[in-house]
Amino acid sequence: MTDDSDKKGRALQLILDAWDQALTEGAEPEIVASVAIYAALTDMVDRYGAEAVADFCATLPERARKGEFTLKAE
Repeated sequence: MTDDSDKKGRALQLILDAWDQALTEGAEPEIVASVAIYAALTDMVDRYGAEAVADFCATLPERARKGEFTLKAE
C-alpha cells in the first residue's frame, strides 16, 4: 500500500468507527449518512470552492451505478 493509500484506509476506518459509535448511541443510519455527507461537502466547499464541489457531485450518480460505493455484495 502506498503512503496515500495508507492514509485513506486509516481515515476510512476512523470514519466507519465514528459511524458505528453513532449507531450504537441510537442515531438512525439515514441521519448519520446525511450528516456525514453534509460534513464532507462543507469541508470540500471550504477547501476547493462550490463550483468544484458541484462538478464533483455531478459525477456521483454514474460512479454509484458502477458500484464504486458498494462495500458488500448484493
